[in-house]
Amino acid sequence: MSFFDSEIVQQEAKQLFEDYQSLMQLGGSYGKFDREGKKLFIEQMEAMMDRYRIFMKRFELADDFMAQMTVQQLRTQLGQFGITPQQMFDQMNLTLERMKSEIEHST
Repeated sequence: MSFFDSEIVQQEAKQLFEDYQSLMQLGGSYGKFDREGKKLFIEQMEAMMDRYRIFMKRFELADDFMAQMTVQQLRTQLGQFGITPQQMFDQMNLTLERMKSEIEHST
C-alpha cells in the first residue's frame, strides 16, 4: 500500500489543510483581537506547526517513493527561496515568539 493510500495519512493531511486555512482566515483579524484572543491564536498556530512538523517527519521516514518525492519537492520549492524546511519551521517559531513578546510588552 502506498503512503498516500493510507486513510490516516489522507485524513491528517485534509485536517491540517483545513485547520491551516481557518487559522489564516482568522489571522486576518489578529490586530482586532484582545490580549487573550491573541494568546489563543498563537497557541493554536504553535499546535498546528507541531502537527505539521510531525506530519512531514512521517514523510521523511517513509520508505514510500511518493512520500520521498513529496519531501524532495518541498525542499526544492523552499530552496528556490534559499531556505530549508528546518529554516522554515525556525522562522515560523521566531515569528510566533515575536508575537508573544509583543503581547507581553503591550499595555
